[in-house]
Amino acid sequence: MRVLSKINSVHNLLRWSAAAIALALVLSARADEDMSVEASSNRHQEAGLPVADSIVVHKSARHMELIRRGQVLRTYKIQLGLRPSGPKEEEGDFRTPEGRYMLARRNARSDYFLSIEISYPNDADVVRAKHLKVKPGGSIMIHGSPNVPRKASDYYAHVDWTDGCIAVSNSDMVEIWLMTQPGTPIEIFP
Repeated sequence: MRVLSKINSVHNLLRWSAAAIALALVLSARADEDMSVEASSNRHQEAGLPVADSIVVHKSARHMELIRRGQVLRTYKIQLGLRPSGPKEEEGDFRTPEGRYMLARRNARSDYFLSIEISYPNDADVVRAKHLKVKPGGSIMIHGSPNVPRKASDYYAHVDWTDGCIAVSNSDMVEIWLMTQPGTPIEIFP
């Protein structure tokens, strides 16, 4: 019983520590929104974490890798759009895009725990959508859980639930936020 009590105490301490770090991150992220890339990069280095120079997503394996100089820094479990197979073709199709993009802007005030926009649609996506006579959609993000969850936390951890975004755990989102910057290339594979 004592061991279980100690485990619960440590778990609660870690949970509260993570929450405090996340709160500090969100507050500093709001200040970062208007920072230059150079100033933002300095803040990442102060945190003691390397900054990724590329990101690779493997939809079928449900994982995302942060990479620096060809070496995988971190690998994260991800959830995708409600219809994960195939590339995004049009607005509202609940698919996660496939192709080459860049991280665009960061949003600490998102409806989800932090979000980083992906530069979807690219030129090829726009051409394809015109050919299909549909709107390509947009607002594709990497983000954490909803700030106001409508389901149990297990649902968000184990089911493809987004409208086409790439979702990660909130703790993973903190690390991704700290280890990336706008302009980082991201390649999304089937």
